[in-house]
Amino acid sequence: MSFTFSRRALIANTAALGALAAGCATPASTADSSDALGNADGVAIAARIRAGEITAREALEAAIARSERVNGQLNFITSTAYDEARAKAAAPQSGPLAGVPTLIKDLMEWEGQPLAYGSRAFAQNVASRQAPYMAALVASGLNPFGKSTTPEFGFTATTEPIFGGVTRNPWNPNHSSGGSSGGAAVAVAARVIPVAHASDGGGSIRIPASCNGLVGLKPSRGRNIGSRQNGDASDISVNGCVSISVRDTAAWQAATEQTGEGRAHDPIDLLQGLIAAACASSLRSTPPWALRPILR
Repeated sequence: MSFTFSRRALIANTAALGALAAGCATPASTADSSDALGNADGVAIAARIRAGEITAREALEAAIARSERVNGQLNFITSTAYDEARAKAAAPQSGPLAGVPTLIKDLMEWEGQPLAYGSRAFAQNVASRQAPYMAALVASGLNPFGKSTTPEFGFTATTEPIFGGVTRNPWNPNHSSGGSSGGAAVAVAARVIPVAHASDGGGSIRIPASCNGLVGLKPSRGRNIGSRQNGDASDISVNGCVSISVRDTAAWQAATEQTGEGRAHDPIDLLQGLIAAACASSLRSTPPWALRPILR
C-alpha cells in the first residue's frame, strides 16, 4: 500500500478538522458565562478587577460556585481554602494578576495548607513553610482557593491515585485527564478558573494540557523563582501553569521568573505586553478560550 501527500490536500484536511473541532466544542457548558468570570482569561479578569468592573470577591465566588458545580463529577480538587481566599479577596489588591482565582497543585508547599503529594502516606500532612515559588504566586496577586489533584508524588502521566481517586477529563469523563498536573488541567479545561499552577519534569504540564486542550509550557530549568542552580541533575521538575490563553501563560511566567544577579536566563517579561497587545488587536470576536468542553 502506498500513500501520496500534497501540500494542498494537507492544508484542506487540516482546515476541515479545525472546523469540525470548533463545531463540536460548544454544546454543554460547565460554567455560567453570565457570572463575574464570564468567558474571560486571567489577564482580562485582572484588568476588570483593576477597572472596578468586578470585585476580587465576585471573581472568587464565581470560581467556587463553578468548582462545586462540577468537581463531584470530575474530581480535580483535593482540599479547599475558601476562608483564606475570601480574606485575601476582601483585602486591597495588588500585582499583575491581582484577584484572579486559581488552584495550587498538591506538590507545592503552601504554608498552613494540606500537602499530601497525592499519597495516602501524607494524608494528614500540612505544609509548615511557604515555598519561594508559592510566595511569588501570592505576590502576583493570584488568589488560590484550594489544592488540585496529582498522582502519587507526581510520578505518572495520568491522575488516578488511590488517594482521592480518578480525576476525569471534562471533554469526556471516560477519557484520561493526563498527569501529573491532571487536576490543574481539568479545572482550567472545565472553565472553573482560567489558569492554574502546574509543574513538569517529564511532561506533567504538557501531557495534561494536550489531553484537555490547553496552553502548556514547560519553562527552562533555572528560570523560575525557587529553582536550584541550573544544571543540577536533581532539579528536573519546574513550576509553571496550564491556561486557556497564551497571554495568561506569559503573564504567569513573567510574575515568577528569576530576575537580578545570579539569574540563569535573561527575563522574558516583555512577552506579556507583546502578547496582550496582539490579543487586543486581533481577537475581536469570540476568543478561543470561550469554547468549553462537553460533560457527558
